[in-house]
Amino acid sequence: MNIQDKSQIDLFKTKIHNSQKVVIVPHNNPDGDALGAALGLFNTLQNMHKEVSVISPNEFPDFLNWMHGVESVLIYDKNVKQSKKLIAESELVIFVDFNALSRIKLMGEVFEQDDTPRIMIDHHPFPEANVAEVQISVPEASSTCELLFHVLCEAGFKEQVTREAAECIYAGIMTDTGSLNYNSSRPETYLIVAELLRMGIDKDRIHHMIFHNNSFDRMRLLGHALGEKMERIPAQKAAFIALSQDELKRFNFKPGDTEGFVNQALWIEGVNLSALFTEKKDLVKISFRSRGGFPANKFSEQYFNGGGHYNAAGGESKLSLSDTVERFKVVLKEFCLANGFD
Repeated sequence: MNIQDKSQIDLFKTKIHNSQKVVIVPHNNPDGDALGAALGLFNTLQNMHKEVSVISPNEFPDFLNWMHGVESVLIYDKNVKQSKKLIAESELVIFVDFNALSRIKLMGEVFEQDDTPRIMIDHHPFPEANVAEVQISVPEASSTCELLFHVLCEAGFKEQVTREAAECIYAGIMTDTGSLNYNSSRPETYLIVAELLRMGIDKDRIHHMIFHNNSFDRMRLLGHALGEKMERIPAQKAAFIALSQDELKRFNFKPGDTEGFVNQALWIEGVNLSALFTEKKDLVKISFRSRGGFPANKFSEQYFNGGGHYNAAGGESKLSLSDTVERFKVVLKEFCLANGFD
């Protein structure tokens, strides 16, 4: 794995050794990679006898509740006072799976004022300058969890990675690659997976807990999304699903229930771009997945205030759900014509 500035690993090692009270922060709406990295590091540092806290900006999906240490995660928007106290008393803060303070929403305001030393470990491109004193950024990594394991090994902490930590790290790799279906063409990814298996993780149990443990309501929502809401745009080789707040409420939506929905349309022959539009209280959240050379991140950045990886990106719109979908159709045609995808 190409960590261009090896001095960042040395600084990571030094700061870990010199810090007793550590706070770990994943991004807002943490997914499997964000929470897996946070708890993988949490369990490892606990094994090194550190005082460690994980503070998540908001709730995480129920299907991640099996991870070791999850009961210790503090939810910032429900425990603001306690969270601020832990941050103020910490000697080191570690950001995982994000590279801009905007990704932690209201928590970002805390760190604009706080001067606790920080480390960032992330695999998203174009990190914001000065997010942390130590910035370990490798966009070619399949996931932050893969990068984290590499960093721990390079820093000489491999022996401190417990089986429980390894399970969290494996879960992050699996969720961010869709069980190695995308972002997973590098041999290093598979070597790390093999190493995690040697540590004794229960691969079958992890896959069951993440992918085969759906609620009845979630499966009904998926059926509705595929059967009633999926639309194709054949001329641009695209398909999309748009879900309103009323629809989500009808199916008793919980955070994480739409996880993976955006991937479904890519199973359709001739579809190279899939989009999922989810209506929130004050914006429309957008997820993009692509194949066939379509740059999802460039498209999202250009039109939807987003970004991410080449084949997996996100964005948002302040327009209504219907207006967002109409704009998507117009700008997709524009983008395809300008970039030779027609």
